[in-house]
Formats: sequence, C-alpha cells, structure tokens
Amino acid sequence: MGDVIRFRWLVPAALAVMLTIFFAACTTTETIEVPGETVVVEKVVTETVEVPGETVVVEKIVTETVEVPGETVIKEVIKEVAVPGETVVVEVVKEVRVPGETVVVEKEVVVEVVKEVVKEVEVQGKKYVTDPTTGKVVSAPEYGGTITMVWHSIPDTARNYPTRHGQSLLGGVSEMLTMADWGVDRSVFQHMNRPVPSWIMKGRLAESWEIKDGGTTYEFTLRDDVNWHNKAPVNGRKLVANDVVVSYQRYFGTTDLCPDGDVIGQYKNVPLDSITAADDRTVVFKLTRPHLSFLDDIFNAYPPHIQPPESIEKDCSIEDWRDVTGTGPFELAEVVKDTSATWTKFAGYYGYDEKFPANRLPYVDELKALEMPDDATRVSALRTGKIEYLGWSGDTAQGIDTARALMKTNPEMTFIPYIYRSNGTSYSLNIRTAPFDDIRVRKAMQMALDLEAVNNAMFGGMAKWKPQGIMGDGSTEYFTPFDEWPEDIKKGYVYDPEGAEKLLDEAGYPRGDDGIRFTTKHELGTYWKDQPLADLAASYWKKIGVEVKVTNAPDNAALNAKIKAGEFEGMVGAYIGYDRNPSFMMSCYARSDGGCNRPGTNDPAIDALIDAGLAATTYEQQQANYKEADMMVIRDHHYVWFLKIPKYNILNPWYVGYNGEYFLGFQQRYGQIHARIWIDSEMRNSMVGR
Repeated sequence: MGDVIRFRWLVPAALAVMLTIFFAACTTTETIEVPGETVVVEKVVTETVEVPGETVVVEKIVTETVEVPGETVIKEVIKEVAVPGETVVVEVVKEVRVPGETVVVEKEVVVEVVKEVVKEVEVQGKKYVTDPTTGKVVSAPEYGGTITMVWHSIPDTARNYPTRHGQSLLGGVSEMLTMADWGVDRSVFQHMNRPVPSWIMKGRLAESWEIKDGGTTYEFTLRDDVNWHNKAPVNGRKLVANDVVVSYQRYFGTTDLCPDGDVIGQYKNVPLDSITAADDRTVVFKLTRPHLSFLDDIFNAYPPHIQPPESIEKDCSIEDWRDVTGTGPFELAEVVKDTSATWTKFAGYYGYDEKFPANRLPYVDELKALEMPDDATRVSALRTGKIEYLGWSGDTAQGIDTARALMKTNPEMTFIPYIYRSNGTSYSLNIRTAPFDDIRVRKAMQMALDLEAVNNAMFGGMAKWKPQGIMGDGSTEYFTPFDEWPEDIKKGYVYDPEGAEKLLDEAGYPRGDDGIRFTTKHELGTYWKDQPLADLAASYWKKIGVEVKVTNAPDNAALNAKIKAGEFEGMVGAYIGYDRNPSFMMSCYARSDGGCNRPGTNDPAIDALIDAGLAATTYEQQQANYKEADMMVIRDHHYVWFLKIPKYNILNPWYVGYNGEYFLGFQQRYGQIHARIWIDSEMRNSMVGR
C-alpha cells in the first residue's frame, strides 16, 4: 500500500470532544453529540488524488456510532485510506477506566481489505478513471489509433500445428475455449506468472464447463453470440460445436482431415477416448480414465486456437496467412515477411472490457508489428515514439542495462521489471558423450560458477540466483526451494572452484601444458541468447581449466535439428526453472522419450516417477512424484543452473491500461492484451516529435 493517511481520536466517557487534524493530502472534521449513552462521530474526509498533470479532490463522509455501556469500554471502527488504492478497515479497541486516572490502551487488528470503487472524474475537460484492478488513476479509455510493437522476426506462415510456429500471427485472431480473467485484482494475480492457475481461467468461446462421470467426461457449453470473421471461407457464420471438435481432433491427432498430423506435445499424455458434439453448443471430451491435469491441458497448451473446418480442409497446416480467420478482436490484414504484420479491428467482436464492462472491445483500430532484431534500433524507436512499448507481449523486453540508461534519459516512461525463465542463460549438457557423460565433470561445471556474485555484479541483486531444477518457482506446489534441498545435493551447487578442480582431476581431465583440461562448445541460438552472460560463464570455466567456445548459430533451424537429434556438441541453452504446466515439464524435459529432453536423460527410475505422477488421482500424489523426479535430475547434474535474470517492460506514457501482463492464458497475448489497451491520443500528440 502507498502512503497511508490515518485518522485517530479519543472519546473519554461522558465527554464531548471536537478534534481537528490537518494532513497534506487530507482534512478531517469531527462532530460529537452525546444523546444519552450514544456517541455519534461524523467525519468529512477530503482525499487528494494525483493524476498526470492534474489534481482531483474526492470528498467522502463517514458516520460512525459508538456505544458507551456505562463507563468501561469504548469500541471504534476507523479507516486507513491509501489514495488511490485500497481501504483497510481496522478495529481499534480503546479501554477507558473511570473514576480516577484515565488509561487508554489501543489495539489494532486488520479485519478486512476493501477495494475503492471505480471513480470517474473530469478535470479541465479531460476524463480520468480508477483502474479497479490496481487502484491507479489513469486517463479514461478511448477508441481509435494504432498500437505499434516490435518483434525479432516476422514469420511467413500462420502454421500453428503441430508446432507453435505462426502462433504470434494468430494471437487476437483465433481464440480458445477459455482465457484468464483480465478483471482480476492484480494483488491476487498479476498475469505475470506462469503457469496460469486453472482458477483464474474464465470462459471465452466456452460459456461454462462441467466435469462428469468421476472425472472422465468434460462437457463445454459454447457462447451463443460468437461469429467468425466475415471473410472466406466462413463468411461470418456462427461458431458451432463442430468447429471446436474438429480443431481438437486435429490437435489430438484423431481427425481424418489431417492424416499426416501428430499429437501436440502437451496432449501426448492425455488418455483421450473421444471428442464429440452433443449439439451445436455442446462439446464433450471423454477420457478412458481420470486425468488430473486435463483442464489445464485444455486451458494452457500449445497451440489450441480454434480454426474452422473449412480452413483446415483447404490446408491442414494453414500455411498462407490469407487463409487465417477467427473469432477474435482483430483480423489479420497483411504480412510482409521479414518486415511487418498488420491486424485491423473486427467491428463485430462480441467481447467487452472486464474492467469497464460497458466498453466493447477492442479499443484501438489497428495493431502493427515491425521486425527489428537490433536492440539499438528498438530503443531508438521507443524514444522517438515510433513504437508504444518494449515488453514481453512483443518478445523484445529489455535487459537491465538498457532499462537503467532509459531511466536517466526518459524518466517519463514506465519501467516494469519481471523475471520469467532461464532459457539462454542456463545450460543443457549433452550427457550422451564425453566429457559430460561423467557426473564429476558436470558437477564441476556447476561448482565453478559464483552465482551470487554474478547476480550482484551484473543485475544489482535483482536476479534469482539460487538454483532451481526443471520445475520453476512459479509452480509453487511442485517446486522445491534450494534451501530445502538435501545437504549433499546442495554442495554440488555451491561455488567451490577448488572442489571443482579436484573433481576434474578425479575424472581424468588434468590440466595440460597450456592449462586447459578440455575444450567444448556452447552454441547460442539466434532467438534466445545472452552473449555477455554466456561469455561470463565461459570465463569462470576457464579458471578451472575448461575452455568453452561460445558461438552464434548461423542457422537456428539447423541448430534445433541437432538438438532434437541429440547431436549437439557440448552444451546448449536450457529451459530449466521454467514456469509452465508441471505434467508437461516433467514428461517433456525429464522423461527418456520426452520431446524436450535436451541432455539425453535416460533413467528408468525418473520415468517411473513421472508416469506415476501422470496417473495420480490426487494433486498431493502428483506433486510428491514430480518433486522426487526433479530432485533426481538435480542430483545428477544434467543441467547447469545460471540464474533467472531480470528484464523490463518499458512503456511510453500514452500506452494506457498495461501493467506488465504477459498473457491471458497460454499463447493468448498480443491481440488479446492489446484489445484491452488504449492510446491517450492527446498525450501522444503532445509528446511525439517534440
């Protein structure tokens, strides 16, 4: 809570007192009447609310009645008010002893937290509102304008099956059955964490859902007011259950429309029996047995955008962006490979703003993504107002050094820090071949890194340096904090260069005449990479006699093929400490046949624990199995942990309504978030080109 304005008064028995207290942002006047044994306290509270460039005064009157039973105890209920923001109701018990000397004893107990109601005020012709999810006073929503963002690359296909390629073009065009609640209080859920819990998901294309038959039947009822975009081949017809059935049959690999299709990764463990349409509004999923994570698999997975059968029949993979249609707030208007992508407002969209329910979505007329792989170019575009923001909704969030520089030169911008994952900073070791087939070598690589010192020197202490396993700290119930690891395992993750050298000697890798024990390679992908951090890690390894050559892959597709085949040399970036669906993470990243198993983990005991977790009938059983399997991977050092690093979303001040939210459910970002953001056109016009 921000600065708090406190109101306190003392009412001795049978005595009327008037007390006036003055504050910089508030004045309080109390009038006390004593009709018999009842003390009536009336307060006039004046709040001063700061808005950009203006001051708004809101007046509230609070009347309280205090019973005085004889001469013993007085109870009062008062308010602590934060402006703008939350109201905290505090019970204050005051004990008054009469006759003799009066003794006052105060006790404060917080009994309730209440959000301020949405206030709308007008100052000199400009309207402001209070965001009900944050308590912030912002310029009122307005329609029109363009949001321009930047991407590393503009894809040339809208294909979203069986891989995720093209997902970025589909965001805001195609939709899913559910979506995270944009209207939730940000103190409850910020939309910056992964995995997104099931309880935060609300119906989108689905109006409601029901679990039946002991968890083997899931029945979804669709909305009755959703139409496809008015373009071929659907031409604006109504969404029906068969559209959903065909899309999911495609993702589960059970449809005749895509005979060469494959099951998407997250669905490989689902014991699916059938997907059918009971009628035009009812979709029924039947399982052969209960599956704890099924709802999460439906809510948060690559890549279940609902596509019409007409599009799938023409081209199962929907390669041509011109064939893309959907039910979302935007239509895909133009794609110029390696240059830009443009979306336009769908005027017939059914959705309304969850924060301001009278407002139909979307606010802006157009979205535009520009390809800018160069960091300096992106920052220049932000400073000159050519783009609205740099953030993870465009996958171009900035590192801490860039953010610090902009804080000095452009203090009017908003800076929102976050920590997401360690991909590109931590390492997958190829344990199939020497030297990393020896656990002593793998452990030595970890012990050579001074994680805490790197955090302090490079990130000002803001990174998460304490080691994590495959499961990230965002999956709280499935995550084991470093401080709770067994002591013998923790020792292998503590900075100890002398111990690391001893292990390498024991493993048969002595220093040569040049001081080098062995040479290996770390190939950085062209998308997720952090060259300075990789170079720093290499410098630590050089100190223990291990030379790591850090290179940039000239062909990302070729590198990915080598990784998938397990034929990469040395090490590559690792997705560990990753906040995502626990069943998917463990079955994909740790099981021997997992599609994301970069190191080559092949341990029957780990496989058995993961299988037991997938078959578990309670969350407690599942959590215990996954935690044990994760600890076995941690124990065997298949990965080298090297921090979850902080980055920043950076916003120009006219980009209104955004608080750093990542997505509204898996792969529901870009268009869905931007549909709920608006441009303060007056502010933008006054600042751009000044």
